[in-house]
Amino acid sequence: MEVVTVDLRSDTLSLPTADMRCAMAEAELGDDVYGEDPTVNRLQLLAAELFGKESALFVPTGTMGNLISVMCHCWQRGSEVLLGDQSHIHRFEQGGIAQLAGVHPKTIRNLPDGTFQLSELQAKYQTSADVHFASTSLICVENPIEGKVLPLSFMVQLRSVADELKLPIHLDGARVINAATALGVPPKLITKYADTANICLSKGLCAPVGSVIVGSKQFITKAKRVRKLLGGGMRQAGVLAAAGIISLNVISKKLYLDHDNAKYFAQNILSLAPDLVEVNLKHVTTNIAMFQINNAMPTKNGQTVAQEFVWRMENTSDGSKTRVKMCAFGDVTVRAVFYHQISKLDVQKALEKFELVASAWRNEL
Repeated sequence: MEVVTVDLRSDTLSLPTADMRCAMAEAELGDDVYGEDPTVNRLQLLAAELFGKESALFVPTGTMGNLISVMCHCWQRGSEVLLGDQSHIHRFEQGGIAQLAGVHPKTIRNLPDGTFQLSELQAKYQTSADVHFASTSLICVENPIEGKVLPLSFMVQLRSVADELKLPIHLDGARVINAATALGVPPKLITKYADTANICLSKGLCAPVGSVIVGSKQFITKAKRVRKLLGGGMRQAGVLAAAGIISLNVISKKLYLDHDNAKYFAQNILSLAPDLVEVNLKHVTTNIAMFQINNAMPTKNGQTVAQEFVWRMENTSDGSKTRVKMCAFGDVTVRAVFYHQISKLDVQKALEKFELVASAWRNEL
């Protein structure tokens, strides 16, 4: 029996398109550490224009892009960053800003919609006047955060507060083009409210490697120095940047298809099994669908209900010809992510598998 796998764990699983592979093979190359790779330079100019900044820098990963940005903003020892407690920088980058940069993170509680109380940010701001405390040097914000798009009104208010406190803002915009697509605005209308931003090319944008940092010319000059320190200086990097150019020029315009698939999936699992799952459809606006599993469902081997659900969706011992991979986030929350290679037929197969799992699991109650 041939088993079909539908992998919804992350959009990092997206693959470079045929056009990307051709562009990579034919890319004009040079030494990027010397600033002489013409394809990298084209990508950087394109990114600076698209996100409305003076300059841009191609880096190997989004994690490195965020770390470089924090290090550049927090140049002085004894600095701290204010950031959301659910943000990627805080939760999923191994505490790199503390471990490698010596920068203290101070968290603000993310609200269900991904924003945070600006009054809490103001209350946690700390000047260098008191020698007992780290000095607040930067605000980091993630948009979108787990698929939830922050309203432009929040970004406007955040910019106003940052200006009052004389603090720069770094935007972890790994999927900011998804946010722009959902809002129906150009990406630069979101990034304008941040001093710097990190944008990932290898998630839903399908490039095999890389992110871009955007900011002022002065900032990017400093970022190049930090990139070299961290081992991110690449040589003939145009073979990678060529794919990134297609990411920004072509794939970015197709992200709405991934959003449609995420919404279709979320609506249908709720319709098929309202007793098993709970979904806040207002938060399914990009390519990520987060949903909660009924905690009363029986589990095995000490697993959480989220882990049990993920296992059942992937297991084929029930005779199913479809294996669906997802990620468990905490005890009851599951994440499904949609990207370029996930077709409407794949979504339908995932829903058929879901219906089979829901029916069998429900019978065990």
